[in-house]
Amino acid sequence: MPTLQNLKKKLRGIRTTQKVSKAMKTASTVKYSRISSIYMGYAVYEEQCSRLYSMYESNFKRQFVTENSDANECLIVIASNKGMCGGFNSDILSFAENIINSADRPYSIFLCGRQAKIYFDDKKIKYAKSFVFSDIPEYGEVKDLFDCIYRSMKSGEISDVKIVYPEFVNMLNQQPVLCGLFPDNDRKETENNDFLFIPDHCSVTENTVHKIISSLIYKKVLETALGAQAATLMTMRSAYDTATDYCAEIEGEINRKRQSQVTSDIIETSAEHSQNGEENANV
Repeated sequence: MPTLQNLKKKLRGIRTTQKVSKAMKTASTVKYSRISSIYMGYAVYEEQCSRLYSMYESNFKRQFVTENSDANECLIVIASNKGMCGGFNSDILSFAENIINSADRPYSIFLCGRQAKIYFDDKKIKYAKSFVFSDIPEYGEVKDLFDCIYRSMKSGEISDVKIVYPEFVNMLNQQPVLCGLFPDNDRKETENNDFLFIPDHCSVTENTVHKIISSLIYKKVLETALGAQAATLMTMRSAYDTATDYCAEIEGEINRKRQSQVTSDIIETSAEHSQNGEENANV
């Protein structure tokens, strides 16, 4: 049975954990709110980019054609920077590892997020380059990734590009998925006279391909950051609730021990008074 002193010591440790988890929960709530606002606003812009891409798909894909038949496919793996978000990183990284191990040919791998780099280094899986974005990533950070991939495709080092990232379903569910860099186009490519191309159609599409494709990558990076903060928020909330319940349990145990000690002292004092009374009566 733990002593009263040990229980008090344990209670101090749990209260420290409670304070830390509460602070991290608050920080995650703020970050989640900010990323959610950015993501919702950017989704409108990305939707227009996808629409433009679907109308002129052949022009855009022509920029990414390589004549090197021996070029490997590129795999972009997107995870978060921090590990205090439950199974968020382990789910996406183990999913990516299974894809790599089951592939017929090796991938040229690009990593996004500090946890992805740590995981691949521990597993001794070779990768071409790693990128670390901020917790609330900016477009310029992702543009560096896209420029690196674009140069690799133009030089013939890689052929197609695939992305592994956690698709945001809701705050409780982020599902690892594998998708192509280029969106699936179910509609037939048609000319649209609503657009005025200056100086000409070909020049405009060639100059906008970087912007459009990098915007598609940036949305997935934002989605990953949104899922990471949601997972962190839920983990810290669970940790705070658990610590709060544990504090109440230990406080109850401390109160019971104190009450038991007071009761024992009263009984002992009463016994002493009774014994002294009997001795005085005998005298």
